[in-house]
Amino acid sequence: MHQAPRLRPTDSCLEVLNTTLFDQAVRAYLTYLRVECGLSPNTLAAYRRDLADLHTHILTGNNGRTPRLDDATPVAVVGHLRALKTERDLASSSIARHLAALRMFFRWARAEGHLDTNPTELIDRPSQWKKVPGVLSPRSIRALLDAPQPGDDDDPSMPQLWVRDRAMLEVMYACGLRASETADLHVDEIYFTLGVVKATGKGNKQRLVPFGDPARNALQRYLTECRPRLIRPDSRDAGRLYLSRTGRPLERVAIWQIVKRCAAAAGLKNVHPHVLRHTFATHLLGGGADLRIVQELLGHADVTTTQIYTRVDQTRLKEVVRKFHPRG
Repeated sequence: MHQAPRLRPTDSCLEVLNTTLFDQAVRAYLTYLRVECGLSPNTLAAYRRDLADLHTHILTGNNGRTPRLDDATPVAVVGHLRALKTERDLASSSIARHLAALRMFFRWARAEGHLDTNPTELIDRPSQWKKVPGVLSPRSIRALLDAPQPGDDDDPSMPQLWVRDRAMLEVMYACGLRASETADLHVDEIYFTLGVVKATGKGNKQRLVPFGDPARNALQRYLTECRPRLIRPDSRDAGRLYLSRTGRPLERVAIWQIVKRCAAAAGLKNVHPHVLRHTFATHLLGGGADLRIVQELLGHADVTTTQIYTRVDQTRLKEVVRKFHPRG
């Protein structure tokens, strides 16, 4: 996780000091986070979405009048958070993260002199519960990994993208990678001799994660048979591991689409990249792995984040007891 930026007046935002237009303050805030705090593009995009949602909510309440920062009253913010639950059915944890982003922005706005008070200061954090993540059974994960197959009408002269997809799924499950980490993998971050990949997670924190023979074989086939045929003369791949049909690096959205497509081919529902990560952790713990080791492999800063997977395993144990115990 990235460290919370220090909230203090900065020279980079002096030109908009005392402005009260909501969108101008948001642009200055995002510039501050990018230039002075060095936050990643993904984190900046998340903050931008959260603040845009609040802007839209206030704009609707203002009958189209351009929102000002002082329109973001505690009542308006609470109404927005309530709408996230009632209209968009967001989970409590998602609303809590959304509120955290708003708090950071309004603390900055007050420190910069845009506001006299922080409208989120007295808003209680939504109660959270640990939702058991979706996990695939060993049979289902095998079906997913086997889903990429050559088609009957494949052109032998074209790169076989199913080889790429198989390699990608094998590595995501073998290493518990996020979609963004998978997209950011470079060829020189695969160490076949050691049998590890170097993943770059949140906050640009790097970790080494081992992989087994299935992932090794799938990767070597992809690097030998497929990737060289995807590279273009004017290649802009920058050494990234997974490439599209046009030779460009696969982005996170494309990886989501591939996982969803392969899951549908395997007859599986509600499968996305993070399900592979959940499954990786749960299968390790179910096999007897130490919680701290799984924490390291996942790149979690806090072990309490990893503990949710012990809940998953306990849920399965309860199911077994109910099914097989004579007085379950």
